[in-house]
Amino acid sequence: MVNRLFKGSKIGRGYTPIAHPGNSELKHIEYGVLFLPEKGEEYVDETGSREAVIVIFNGKFKIVIDCPSQRVHDEFIGGRNDVFSDKPVAIYLPRETAFRIVALSPMLEMGISKAQSDFDYPPAIVKASDVAERTVGAWNWRRKIRLPVVDNVKACKLLVGETLNPPGNWSSVPPHKHDSEGPNEVPLEEVYFFKFKPIQGFGFQRIYTPQDDEDPFDEVYVIENNDTVVLPRGYHPVVSAPGYQLYYLWILAGDKRIYGAWSDDPRHMWLRDCEPIINNILGY
Repeated sequence: MVNRLFKGSKIGRGYTPIAHPGNSELKHIEYGVLFLPEKGEEYVDETGSREAVIVIFNGKFKIVIDCPSQRVHDEFIGGRNDVFSDKPVAIYLPRETAFRIVALSPMLEMGISKAQSDFDYPPAIVKASDVAERTVGAWNWRRKIRLPVVDNVKACKLLVGETLNPPGNWSSVPPHKHDSEGPNEVPLEEVYFFKFKPIQGFGFQRIYTPQDDEDPFDEVYVIENNDTVVLPRGYHPVVSAPGYQLYYLWILAGDKRIYGAWSDDPRHMWLRDCEPIINNILGY
């Protein structure tokens, strides 16, 4: 059976690789979590032939970047209280870049996304104050989206953002997909990494293909704190249980890097048509 759910209990000290082409259907994305529980701990790595996007979840850090192709040697200090309270700090690193991360507080945690790259773009540091944030949807599918690394950063394949669901709310609704070439769609695989508040929260992730798909599937997963789900294709709505806020980091990658190039499930497109009416009634 294909593994699309990676449970968060396996995340340990240091860098933990989670989902990648070697253990999933992914072709481009490598995702893992860096956890440095003690102040003063360091993590040293290099991107090699891949580009990388680092997003901080919580803690304070210093990063030192050495990118010979762009003649960049720089360092940056940043932090975040938690994913529910603050917008993210994100760092884009091109291929052949060395970096060192130092924990300036206990319990530093970061998500690191990687993909093979063909270009030498400059490193980029996206401060929280520069991250675009907006609210989308309506009623019980209303949620907040943050966009740290999309069109604002030059990259080869990676697009990275965040979504926050209020308790009981849905996101990725109307259900959409991005797995084929179409008028408004390009193939982009995706990874979700989840957090809940309170931490014992849970939700449900559905992944399903169109009814006329040659190799159809329809799966539902129970998702909990620090779980990761691989979305190689198909529609992929997600919902949080009542009483629990849901956060997820999403990573997109493909040969065509276009944010927003997806198509909605035709059976549920009417929801999008209702959004302005509902929001007007509710005073949003």
